[in-house]
Amino acid sequence: MQPRTSRLPLQNPVAHGTDDDPRLAAELSAALAAARRRAVRDGDRQIDTAHLLHSLLEQDPQVRTVLGGGPQLARLLGYLVQRSIGYGLRWQSGVEHAGDAGSLLPVGLVGAVGAVGAVGDGLSPLAAAALEHACVRAERRGAPTACGVDLLAAIVAEPGARAVEVLDHAAVDIPQLRARIDDDTEGVPAFTG
Repeated sequence: MQPRTSRLPLQNPVAHGTDDDPRLAAELSAALAAARRRAVRDGDRQIDTAHLLHSLLEQDPQVRTVLGGGPQLARLLGYLVQRSIGYGLRWQSGVEHAGDAGSLLPVGLVGAVGAVGAVGDGLSPLAAAALEHACVRAERRGAPTACGVDLLAAIVAEPGARAVEVLDHAAVDIPQLRARIDDDTEGVPAFTG
C-alpha cells in the first residue's frame, strides 16, 4: 500500500500558502497555519472547513467554550481525529466548494471565492469564503480582526460545509450552536448577507 502523500503533486498549493492576513486575530492565524500543516500531513490538496474546525478546536479556547466542552467536545475531536487518519468520511479525493450548498454564503462571496487573496491560497473555495465571511462579520461588529468564533459562525452558516457534516456526526445541535455564537458576541447577529 502506498502512503497517502504519494498522490500529491510536486507543487502542493496547500504547502505554499500564507497565513499572515492582517485581518485575522493571532489565534485565527495560528489555527489557519495549523490547518495548513494538517492538510499537508494528511496528503490533502486543499484546506477544507473540517481542517479549519479541527484547528480552531485545538488553538482557540473561546471556540471550545462556545461548543460547550465536555463529552460532546470529546466526541467531536475523536471524529476529527478519525477523519485525519483516514477513517470516517472519505473526502481526500474531492474538493469542497460553494457549489455543494452555497445558497447561504453571503451575497457576493460565492462569485468572489476565487479572488479571496493570499489567505485563500490552498483553501477549498468554501473554506476561503468562510474566512472572508469571518472578516466581514468581525468588521460588522466593529472588531479590528476576525477571531475563531467569527470563523466558526461562518462555517456553521453553510449547511454544505464538511465541518457542518462533522458537527452533525458528533451530534452537535447546529441551531443551538448558532445561538451560543450569537450570545458569545454580545447579541451582535451573525452576518447573513
